[in-house]
Amino acid sequence: MAALLAAGAMAVGGVTPAAAAGGLLPHPGPDGLVWVEDMVGDGGVASGGAWDRLPTVLTVACEGGGAAHVTMDSQGYRVADFTVDCPTGTPGTGSVTLDPGVVRTGSFTIGVDASDDTVRWALTVTQPE
Repeated sequence: MAALLAAGAMAVGGVTPAAAAGGLLPHPGPDGLVWVEDMVGDGGVASGGAWDRLPTVLTVACEGGGAAHVTMDSQGYRVADFTVDCPTGTPGTGSVTLDPGVVRTGSFTIGVDASDDTVRWALTVTQPE
């Protein structure tokens, strides 16, 4: 089922469906809905593959100095809003786990507002079964 869910993801700002591990966060595996392997500056993603009967985990890693402000919306509702510190040289990581039903079946969007155009970031969205 996770493969079907992942197939519904589409990119806004360059999502890379890479097969090999790498970047700031590893590939999320079979529970993954979205993997943005490596971006710089502002960006985001949209997906049509969420299921409301599973928890949803959003993880963001970043580096380069500054911060990344992360928001997640699900069908018109803001379901996550947090900031990740992005140190220079070592990635900072932030994550939120949303209970089943918080992210509604169907589409969601995630925005990443980097404090500087040089902030490098990655994200994953998973729905562990």
